Amino acid sequence: MTPELIVQLARRSFEVTLLLSAPVLIFSLVVGLLISIFQTVTSINEATLTFVPKIVAVMIAIVIFFPWMMSYMSDFTREIFGMIPDMRH
Repeated sequence: MTPELIVQLARRSFEVTLLLSAPVLIFSLVVGLLISIFQTVTSINEATLTFVPKIVAVMIAIVIFFPWMMSYMSDFTREIFGMIPDMRH
């Protein structure tokens, strides 16, 4: 296993992790921002108010993006399995 292959594998792993987590994190960020604006406008300073909407937003994001996420992860897994013969050297 060459250092170039290890670097390529690590880089690709980070890319996949970022791409798969991005939709969920973006949904959570947008909902959190909207809740913060709502709390500022209404002067409601309840810390627990953000949790339930964020959890619901994350669940919705997972339901919406799961087919794409699963397909992307399957492609990545096939790519890793395809690299196994190169790793033996």
